[in-house]
Amino acid sequence: MSELIEEMPVSDDACRKSHHPLSVKRDLTNRLNRIEGQVRGIKGMVDRDVYCDDIITQLAATQSALNSVTKVLLDGHLKGCVKDRLAEGDEEVLDELLITFQKLMRK
Repeated sequence: MSELIEEMPVSDDACRKSHHPLSVKRDLTNRLNRIEGQVRGIKGMVDRDVYCDDIITQLAATQSALNSVTKVLLDGHLKGCVKDRLAEGDEEVLDELLITFQKLMRK
């Protein structure tokens, strides 16, 4: 059930950075900290042999929280990075975006 995340190849693209406003960074960090706590809690549930359905419920809640983080990042990416690169005439960003959508739809 565990799926390993492919390592990103090191290239010039790896040096690009997003520029989220501080408020968005704080929001994302808070959300990710809560998710990290949820995952630790789920691990504890497994260790304590908690009823499977209860663990599944917590996993669903954690997945929903991860989806929310993804939505915030995707919104900023589209309105910031993608918009800016298109304005610069860099249409390669559209191919990159299609690959990102394909990754999201694998779920």
